[in-house]
Amino acid sequence: MHRAWLGVVSADHTQRAVQGGFIQLNHGKRYGVARLHRGDGFAIYSPTEHYLEKRPLRAFTALGVVADDAPYQAEPMSMGPRGTIQPWRRRIDFLPAHRVPLTEVALNLTKSPNWGYQLRRGLVPLEPEDFESLQALMT
Repeated sequence: MHRAWLGVVSADHTQRAVQGGFIQLNHGKRYGVARLHRGDGFAIYSPTEHYLEKRPLRAFTALGVVADDAPYQAEPMSMGPRGTIQPWRRRIDFLPAHRVPLTEVALNLTKSPNWGYQLRRGLVPLEPEDFESLQALMT
């Protein structure tokens, strides 16, 4: 594995993604999923259990490998007050995994002060060693 990524997705949306074998980021925008390449590792961090919920979860909730060569547009879907969108997605081969709380993980990503600020982008590069650490803990 040459590259790995960390996506930020609520746990309930992560569950839908795992069941469907896809990832969708930043409310279906293309730019995030377009950065992924077949074979890249992909982990999901869920700050909350449910989208728009304030109570923190702070756990790694899924991981897998990018399984396609390019983004694709899914069928239109309702985003409630945000209207209807036709999201861009990527196929992911998710691995059988269980949740791991952030407090139980030591990653290079989390060593620097204010490391969490970059999570606001929804997708951040993840060192392959960090992906391997998550894989060892979650599978």
